[in-house]
Amino acid sequence: MHSNSGTAMMFSNYKTTTKDIDLVFQNEEERKIFIKAIEKIGYKQQAIGNIYDEKRKQHQDKPLMYTRGDERFDLFVKNIFGYEIEFNQENIMQRNDFLGKKELTILILPKEELILLKAITGREKDYEDIETILEIEKNVDWKQIIENATKQKKNNSWILIDLEETLQQLKKKYFIKEEIFKLIYKEQEKKI
Repeated sequence: MHSNSGTAMMFSNYKTTTKDIDLVFQNEEERKIFIKAIEKIGYKQQAIGNIYDEKRKQHQDKPLMYTRGDERFDLFVKNIFGYEIEFNQENIMQRNDFLGKKELTILILPKEELILLKAITGREKDYEDIETILEIEKNVDWKQIIENATKQKKNNSWILIDLEETLQQLKKKYFIKEEIFKLIYKEQEKKI
């Protein structure tokens, strides 16, 4: 299981609490097992509602959403809106927890991939999370973010557009070199 969003933010010491947790499972069977467990403690499936915009609501790789009170799980399988997660990356942090006799393994993405995924989910809280990461991390590899986005653009045609829009917004507060924008435009112009 991969942790994105709030959980990864907590495990990476970017924030201390979260009410929404995004999880990416390697297959549907893993997600079903997790759903069965959270339903036992009172979580119910909900419609996506106004959490995501229309293009994301219509995407084949949207999450199943489960809530209990104001807590929420967004549960994806293999990818997030067409962005395929590589579960065997070298730079993923692994956390193992033991719940009774069962082991729970959570893989936490590097900051560059967190920033990119938060840029493509389009939720207001995710933009705030990007700012939190940038307040703490002064060494962000923007070229790596663009490279990751470019690799995935065949699965998500708007990934570079979303990234560019997010960076334009960030540029008002953080220094982002103009060459980064030129690289995005160059990659966007290339045919898939």
